[in-house]
Amino acid sequence: MRLLDNSEKSLNSMFTRTYGKLYMQNSEVFQDLFTELKRYYTGGNVNLEEMLNDFWSRLLERMFQLLNAQYHFTDDYLECVSKYTDQLKPFGDVPRKLKAQVTRAFIAARTFVQGLMVGREVANRVAKVNVIPACVRALTKMLYCPYCRSMPGLKPCHNYCHNVMRGCLANQADLDAEWNLFIDAMLLTADRLEGPLNIEAVVEPVDIKISEAIMTMQDNSLQVSAKVFQGCGQPKSSGIGRSARGISDVFSPRFRPYTPEERPTTAAGTSLERLVIDIKEKLKESKKFWSNLPDDICAKGKFTESDEDQCWNSHTKGRYFPEVVKEGLTNQVNNPEVDVDITRPDTLIRQQIMALRVMTNKLKNAYNGNDIYFQDSSDEGSTSGSGSGCSDGCTTEFVFVGTEAPVIGADRSDERAAAAAAAGKSFSRGPSLLLVMAALTLPLQALQTQWR
Repeated sequence: MRLLDNSEKSLNSMFTRTYGKLYMQNSEVFQDLFTELKRYYTGGNVNLEEMLNDFWSRLLERMFQLLNAQYHFTDDYLECVSKYTDQLKPFGDVPRKLKAQVTRAFIAARTFVQGLMVGREVANRVAKVNVIPACVRALTKMLYCPYCRSMPGLKPCHNYCHNVMRGCLANQADLDAEWNLFIDAMLLTADRLEGPLNIEAVVEPVDIKISEAIMTMQDNSLQVSAKVFQGCGQPKSSGIGRSARGISDVFSPRFRPYTPEERPTTAAGTSLERLVIDIKEKLKESKKFWSNLPDDICAKGKFTESDEDQCWNSHTKGRYFPEVVKEGLTNQVNNPEVDVDITRPDTLIRQQIMALRVMTNKLKNAYNGNDIYFQDSSDEGSTSGSGSGCSDGCTTEFVFVGTEAPVIGADRSDERAAAAAAAGKSFSRGPSLLLVMAALTLPLQALQTQWR
């Protein structure tokens, strides 16, 4: 949006200085162009090609009247004039090139921003998924049963923790395949935001390109007028001669391009290219996020014991012998620690998988230059407000559930008791994944300091 605002201000300033009253009297043609571009970017149902064709048709009508001020033109006659836009090419090749650049750049930019929003919403919703009672029981056994055996400082065995967490996060792990395809599609679309035809490179010189088109129209005005008169008929004289100031004097000045120092910047105060590079790095880091959650949570030395013979194995201090099950719901049928019903996948997780699948398809289409209208949340129940683009308050980063433990003082027995009480509450509401993370990170960190 900042780029569009800057480009519109630049065009208004340059055209006012160059064309004066003539521009002021016809400025709504250009204002409407930027209004429609902004409406498209923020999710409006705008057909870019039709909108740009309409802009050039309107500009042709206005300029044709200015270049032939000695004639009177009816609305029907001007409509006939606009029909000759493609045939006569009064603005040269500028409209065709600009349309190709604008449509590809805007489709990619809007879809990419939409993808960021969908990814954020999916992550936030999955973080609030209720966990099954069997998971809470397994967590309680892993975290608190060492107390009963007078081994309060004993950490869980690494593989033991893995089986518990893969059982608890079985549904979340099923997101991984579709999530990775979504990230790949995001990275692919991000390539369209880099290079010479990115949205920044297309939007910045729009005023210069329109000016070049106006110059071309002026240079070809006699030929264009003659062919229009031949096709639409000879117009009636208005009784007013040409202005004392030649029309060539009005349109003769040309615009200079931006210097690098004058390039508009984004709201973050940096170029779009640097922002895209930063976001791409974050996207790459998020691949396999869901399937790696158990690994991140059960990291040796932090949450689990590095010595496999000196850890809590669910019964006592010693090595944990059962094999670690694979991630995903169907693989939990033989999980020795969490009793998972593999016939009942989580509905909300399946909705998020579908949301990612739909967004991935939109991203692939955007990469190929094909526009897909963003339906609102009533049409796609799995995404909220999916029709909107990025405004000033838009978040362009994923918000993930952190697994880093908070710093806890030496005496936090009340917090451990509160966490245990929360874990043992009625399952009618069902604890969320966030509660699971809290139950995991709070007690053991406290134990490390209290029993050291």
